[in-house]
Amino acid sequence: MKSVADLGDLQGKRVVIRCDMNVPLSGTETSSASGRTITDDGRIRASLPTLNQLRDAGAKVVILAHLGRPKGAPDPKYSLAPAARRLGELLGAEVKLATDTVGPSALQTVASLADGEVAMLENVRFEPGETSKDPAERDALAEKYAAFGDYFVSDGFGVVHRKQASVYELAQKLPNAAGSLVKNEVEVLKQLTEDPARPYVVVLGGAKVSDKLAVIANLIKTADTLVIGGGMVFTFLAAQGYPVGKSLLEADQIEAVQGYLNQAASGGKQIVLPSDIIVAPEFAADSPATVVSANAIPEDQLGLDIGPESAKVFASVVAGAKTVFWNGPMGVAEWEAFAGGTKAVAQALTEVDGLSVVGGGDSAAAVRHLGFADDAFGHISTGGGASLEYLEGKTLPGVAVLS
Repeated sequence: MKSVADLGDLQGKRVVIRCDMNVPLSGTETSSASGRTITDDGRIRASLPTLNQLRDAGAKVVILAHLGRPKGAPDPKYSLAPAARRLGELLGAEVKLATDTVGPSALQTVASLADGEVAMLENVRFEPGETSKDPAERDALAEKYAAFGDYFVSDGFGVVHRKQASVYELAQKLPNAAGSLVKNEVEVLKQLTEDPARPYVVVLGGAKVSDKLAVIANLIKTADTLVIGGGMVFTFLAAQGYPVGKSLLEADQIEAVQGYLNQAASGGKQIVLPSDIIVAPEFAADSPATVVSANAIPEDQLGLDIGPESAKVFASVVAGAKTVFWNGPMGVAEWEAFAGGTKAVAQALTEVDGLSVVGGGDSAAAVRHLGFADDAFGHISTGGGASLEYLEGKTLPGVAVLS
């Protein structure tokens, strides 16, 4: 992959850059995103190094990005206005926001740029061709994007696992390069998959085991230890014959989980499961919490976090590793009563004498919510889905396409 520096003199050149501005917003969806505030600006901050590099080089910067999942049509709930506003604050310079993606406003906004200035076009997912399954539709939209630039820079790691017009087809239409964010993400993932320092520990959490089956299948071959928490753990407990009460359970995945437990045992790998669970009668922040044994969850209770003894064990396993990858909180980390397991794992990651990687998504949001600074960890990924697919052994189209 070329870097931005490999593109040569960018003074006065138009550079179209795909960034990841898909940030969480406060409150419930209203008629417009403009009245809501960003609750975690980590992805916007991660885009700053490449954007400042382009500005310093005198380029005219045109940002393509998305927010949420609009259904191929303009929707004020998913406007990029909050992202443009926050990015302008962080850059200390105006970010001109077009009111459309490839229409008259976008054309006028790009044409008005002076050297070193930044424009953001409206949500690319307002265009049906962006995520179309028809390559011809994506290609036609990419042609319109390409008309805005002389070069293309890919710096939205959170979308490189998708064949989308602003990620895949556009890279084929302009001289391209990877931004520093994408290059750094790929370099870190290579360290996790190509001869990682050992012990190599992978911590997996989050709601559904079905979301992680492929990555478990691949990592059970390369990691030394898998540590399992979050909602997905109850399928593991059920696979061992334990009652899980009202806890989240994917009964159709029990057989697959039993297979992984057997595979780990026969292959000399360790799967660490919690010995105690914090349960409550209802899924609510103020529901009364109690600690029970992981093999005896009451019928009328549901698990919402790993227990205090499990938190100590998980933290010890993590802190003793030389390489750690973590994806998924250990419980409902946004609620204080059920955040202890996630906080213990996060703290242990800060103490790792080696490479510690927080695998994006809910994990990244959780550590910031719990008060941890980004630089306390070796690396915080901006793309949970992209990271997991790489660790599954899949090719990331948005990376492979970069010449």
